[in-house]
Amino acid sequence: MGRKVKCVLLGIEADGLDYVPYPGELGKKIYENVSQQAWQKWIEHQTILINEYRLTPIEPKAREFLETEMEKFFFGEGSSIPDEFVPEA
Repeated sequence: MGRKVKCVLLGIEADGLDYVPYPGELGKKIYENVSQQAWQKWIEHQTILINEYRLTPIEPKAREFLETEMEKFFFGEGSSIPDEFVPEA
């Protein structure tokens, strides 16, 4: 049976991540407080951000932006979807 966490995003006890998903203190905080399901929601949101803003994640400014959005998504006021985004029908 997997590790359980009280998920900060979903507000429920759920399966925790199997590994620290991001380097540094933010990664540790996510590992301790974010469920697998919530992490998947971030991956989907991050993909929208990368595509809509045409980011190259290897570039330092893009990584800094995504890290800031990740912090907001899980522990802040939330990360907004770009106004230009149109979901597939």
